[in-house]
Amino acid sequence: MHIKKQRLLTPGPTPLLPKALHAMMDSDVHHRTDDFRKVYSAVLRDLKELMGTANDVLVLVSSGSGAMEAAVQNTLSAGDKVVVCTAGKFGERWVELARAYSLNTVVVEAPYGAAVSPEQLDAALTPDVKAVLIQASESSTGSMHDLEAMGRLVKQTSAIFIVDAITGLGTMPLDIDGWGLDIVVGGSQKAFMVPPGIAFLSISKKAWAMGETSTLPRFYFNLKKELKNALNGESAWTPATSLMFAMAEALTYIKSLGMPKLIENAQLLARATRAAATALGLELFSSAPGNALTAIQAPSGIDSGVIIKEFRNRFGSIIANGQGSMKGQIFRIAHLGYFDFVDLFGMVAELELILAANGHPVEFGKGVAAVQRVYAEVALPRAAALAIS
Repeated sequence: MHIKKQRLLTPGPTPLLPKALHAMMDSDVHHRTDDFRKVYSAVLRDLKELMGTANDVLVLVSSGSGAMEAAVQNTLSAGDKVVVCTAGKFGERWVELARAYSLNTVVVEAPYGAAVSPEQLDAALTPDVKAVLIQASESSTGSMHDLEAMGRLVKQTSAIFIVDAITGLGTMPLDIDGWGLDIVVGGSQKAFMVPPGIAFLSISKKAWAMGETSTLPRFYFNLKKELKNALNGESAWTPATSLMFAMAEALTYIKSLGMPKLIENAQLLARATRAAATALGLELFSSAPGNALTAIQAPSGIDSGVIIKEFRNRFGSIIANGQGSMKGQIFRIAHLGYFDFVDLFGMVAELELILAANGHPVEFGKGVAAVQRVYAEVALPRAAALAIS
């Protein structure tokens, strides 16, 4: 029996930053003490800095879906008209959430693998619309939306723009204040390299103002209560102390790296993965691909579930299947957070072996060479320039 390490290559949860994992072991503190208040305040301050916003930023103990729900609860009222832009499973989650709170839900849809266009949104933006709900990056398909153009449209109206950026943050540029993104939702288990369990969101003055007339019920996810407590370095409810210690360490690391570098890392890995897929004769699924992950169509005659199982059973590598109607049709490889080119070299080499074992013609090394070329184009000129200087 040979040694086989498990490697997490999914778009969430993602690999953990070792220092963040170690920090969790030092979290044996009470959450109503100055020791913890310092950590809590630092997390809020660093999130605000890294998100690049002057808006308030709050942290919740939940998955990202909890913050999505909080965004709706704290700004809208039953019967309010909202536009939901959906191009995948997580867009459909916005639809379900809006309808659960009896909102007048107008669905603007694009097929799986595509993205809703700014023109589609513009056509749906009537004067009575109170909010627009969207994904920055639709992780079920690997597509991303043009938030800059869409933000300009919503900014001209009285509606607020609520963005699920759970896989968008740290993988794509987001000018929250400049583009008019009124609420931006993130999660700990994506580009931030921490286990699931913490959600966070930025809230603009426009969104807070709408909250003054909101009548939807809320108790645990009461953002005004959270803001009042956050000003004193505390949460309204019992916080996830160990995860907050991990977040503090991860945010320190990202600050040292620089958010633009974290985004660039995802961009380069995405570019290299697509080059490898093309070199191996595979088709990409998305016509509007983002950087958080790459969705690849399984070759004709091969169920993507077989590829997923082969990755796990042969190599201990965990990648993601398609969701909903795309299950068995596509497989998804992540690029966000604590991934590097060495991870990608290995993953593509594994993919070549798996494809060959399942009857897809492969010239070994062709996909890996495509990744190497992208790396060489970016890293080797830098190394040469540094050596000359």
